[in-house]
Amino acid sequence: MSMLLDGVRVLDLSQMLAGPFGTMMLADLGAEVIKIETPGEGDRTRSMGPHFINGTSAYFISINRNKKSITINLKDDAGRQVFYDLVRRSDVVFDNFRPGVLERLKIDHETLKTINPRIISVSISAYGTKGPYRDHPAFDLTIQALGGAMSYTGEPGRDPVRMGIPMGDLAGAMFAAYSVVSALYSREKNGTGCKIDVSLIDSLVALHTYVAQYYLFSGQVPQPIGSAHQSVVPYQAFRTKDIHIVIAVYTDKFWDLLCKALDRKEFAGDPRFSDNEKRRENRQALIQILAETFKARPGAEWLERLNKEGVPCAPINTIDMVAADPQVLMNGMIAELDIPGYGRLKTLGNPVKVRGMTEKYDAPPELGCQTADILSGLLGYPKEKIDELKAKKAI
Repeated sequence: MSMLLDGVRVLDLSQMLAGPFGTMMLADLGAEVIKIETPGEGDRTRSMGPHFINGTSAYFISINRNKKSITINLKDDAGRQVFYDLVRRSDVVFDNFRPGVLERLKIDHETLKTINPRIISVSISAYGTKGPYRDHPAFDLTIQALGGAMSYTGEPGRDPVRMGIPMGDLAGAMFAAYSVVSALYSREKNGTGCKIDVSLIDSLVALHTYVAQYYLFSGQVPQPIGSAHQSVVPYQAFRTKDIHIVIAVYTDKFWDLLCKALDRKEFAGDPRFSDNEKRRENRQALIQILAETFKARPGAEWLERLNKEGVPCAPINTIDMVAADPQVLMNGMIAELDIPGYGRLKTLGNPVKVRGMTEKYDAPPELGCQTADILSGLLGYPKEKIDELKAKKAI
C-alpha cells in the first residue's frame, strides 16, 4: 500500500517547533516535504543545545525527519523566482512567520494563487492575523500563560507551572496538519486551493474543552488541583510505599472494583462514597483515606492488585521507563534513524498506524543538501543557472 499522502508536495518555510512538527506529521504519512531555509543559517533549532549528533541538534532531529532541505534567499528577487517555480509544482506552502512578513516577501497567498490557483497556504502565528497582540512575539511558555493552561496546572497553593509537553506549540502544529489534509480533500472536490490561518493561542484555548465549558456555564474559575479531576473522584496520583501511581475511577463500577482491590469492601457501601457525586462532595475525606492506604504497600504490589480487578491504573513512568515499556515498543513508538557518519539513532515513532503502509524514517536533512537535486530534477534548471544563482547568493 502506498503512503496516504504520496504525491503531495509541501514547501515548509517554518522554523522552531510548531511548524516543523506539523510538517513532519505530513511527511510521516508520505508527503514530500521540502524544507526551505536561509542560506548559511537554516532553522535556528539546528544549533539548539545541549545535545548534538554530527553537529546537528537533537532538538532539530526530533521534528524534521523524512524531509528534504533547500536553501533560498527569499529576500532576493532571483531567489524569490526560484520559490515561485517551486510553488507551481507544489500543493501546500506552510509557514509560521509573523503576520505581515509574507506580504513583505511577496509570497503571501494572494500572490501565490496567481501562480498556482490550487495552492494551499497554511500560516501558523502566535496570536492570529488581527487584534491587539497580532505583532507580539511569543513562544510555548507565553502561549501557555496567556491561554490559561498554566493557571490550573500544578498543585494547590504552589506557583503556576508549565505543562512539561509544549502544548502551546504542539496544539497549533496538529491543528495545522489536520487543516492541510482537510483542504487537500476539499480541493479534490472544488479544484481550488485556499488560505488557512491557525494561531497558537486559539489552538491552546480550544484544548480547554470541558474545563472552559464549566466556567462559561457556572462562572467558577478553575484552580490547580494537581493530578486530580474536577468531576471524577478518585482520579489522581497517590504515593505508595516506594513510587507514585495513578488510579482513574471513572464509573461506580470501578469504585466497587477498587474497594475489592484494596481489601476495603466496606467502603463500597459507605453512604459518603456510594456514587461519584457523593465521592466528589466528600473528596477530602476519601482522598485522605486512600492516601494512607496506598502508603502501606509497594507500588508494584498495588498495580498487580488493581490490574487483577480491572481498575484503570498506571505507574508514573519517567522517560527512560517509557522508552523501555513493552506496550510502547510493541506499538513501534521507538524507531531508528540512520544518521550518515554516525549510525543508528533511536527516535520516536509515528503514532498513526495505517494497515498495509510501511513506516518510513529518513534522517533529517543537512542544511541545503538537496538544493541542486531539487532545482535540476524538479525544476529542470541547467547546471549553469544553478551556479549563477549560487554566485548571486540567491540560493
